Amino acid sequence: MTDTTSFLNELTSLLGERGLLREPGDMARYVSDWAGVTLGMPLAVARPANTTEVAEVVRRCYAQGIAMTPQGGHSGLVAGALPAASGQELVISLERLNNVRAIDPINFTITVDAGCILENVKLAATEHDCDFPLSLGAQGSCQIGGNIATNAGGLNVLRYGMMRELVLGLEVVLPDGRVLDSLNALHKDNRGYDLQQLFLGSEGTLGIVTGAVLKLSPRPTQNRTALLGLPSVQAVIDLYSLARRDCCDLLTAFELIPRRCIELAIEATPELRDPLESAYPWYVLMEVAATGPVDLGAMLEQLLETGMARDLVLDGALASSATQSAQLWQFRESMLEGQRRRGEHLRTDISIPISAIPDFVTRASEVVMNASPECEIIAYGHVGDGNLHFNILPPTALPDVDKKAHLYALEEQLFDVLDEFHGSISAEHGIGRTKQAAYLARLSPIERELLSGVKSLFDPKGLMNPGRILPNPST
Repeated sequence: MTDTTSFLNELTSLLGERGLLREPGDMARYVSDWAGVTLGMPLAVARPANTTEVAEVVRRCYAQGIAMTPQGGHSGLVAGALPAASGQELVISLERLNNVRAIDPINFTITVDAGCILENVKLAATEHDCDFPLSLGAQGSCQIGGNIATNAGGLNVLRYGMMRELVLGLEVVLPDGRVLDSLNALHKDNRGYDLQQLFLGSEGTLGIVTGAVLKLSPRPTQNRTALLGLPSVQAVIDLYSLARRDCCDLLTAFELIPRRCIELAIEATPELRDPLESAYPWYVLMEVAATGPVDLGAMLEQLLETGMARDLVLDGALASSATQSAQLWQFRESMLEGQRRRGEHLRTDISIPISAIPDFVTRASEVVMNASPECEIIAYGHVGDGNLHFNILPPTALPDVDKKAHLYALEEQLFDVLDEFHGSISAEHGIGRTKQAAYLARLSPIERELLSGVKSLFDPKGLMNPGRILPNPST
């Protein structure tokens, strides 16, 4: 049996007093995520300062049979990086691994520590006239390691792809403490199995990412943003089809927003004003960006003229400056805070074929409203990649103690509709703990066998983020 006190004293000697937190007050900020979920206190919080220290902490945990919870910027939504209620998991925070190691503007790559804040990576790229295109609402706090572990998506997937498409090389500490060094900056490498792809989206269950080589793009020199009012979800999809063809790869974002989200944004940020003269059932927030002599203004105006002629677009506001563009995007950010202020609600992160979005929204809304007429549906998302956040606010009269069970029952019915459309229960947030049951219920026997085999190969003792994605073998 492990002598916990001696073990923690060894880690303190290794990392220093600043590198190992043991008091509940010091550990309090490591036990909650963005959604406010708290499961329990960890055994301790290790804060290694470099890859060597991460590897040594992991090696000692492996030898002593101590479970580990890798943790980034606390912006997760599926309880995947929270310590278990048992109090026996060691949180390993990557926050002190925050260096930009190298930038190669000719090769369009940046090499960073996993604890680097996404926004800082974007700023570092900008200094070299490059762009790291991953764009998330939490980019001021989320870390690159977490982005990799969850295969983050965000607003620009339409043009640049998810994190999986933005990673060229990785450095990973394996569950036994060995370091897999695959920090290659090659844009093409076709040597057999691509091991590093296994870590993208693995949610820290196969190892701890400590460094990465990321793909950069030329920094756009101009962009144009528009917020448009539309009559229906079908009109939104028809306009997207038109924009995807007319704007081609210059289209970077195409967001579906219902009227209720505009209202929530204004509630959360009182300085915001209704963006259009009239209220419309649905809105599109879209952006085009380019480098070089492209007349984006004329392109966007032509698109809107065509959209209005076809009765797809009813009204619109076009930003003529970076300040106005930021104001339009503020609606997209503030509506999230508006939902959060409403308290307990169902957050979903689903994907379906883009062409099926109108039928899915109609069908899912019918099912949910039949089951709970007093609830409120807030469906929005990234149209360009089929990612919807079909969120549900519970009835206001429902007692707080009953809300969680009520929302869970609605989620099950929503996922049943999703199955009819051959969709995915997770488009970008991951599985973690909160979606595990729904995930396992939809795995075929052969999928579960292969996935369990991968986990067992990398982590035979089951110590690396146990109970996330797949259940513990003993349960």
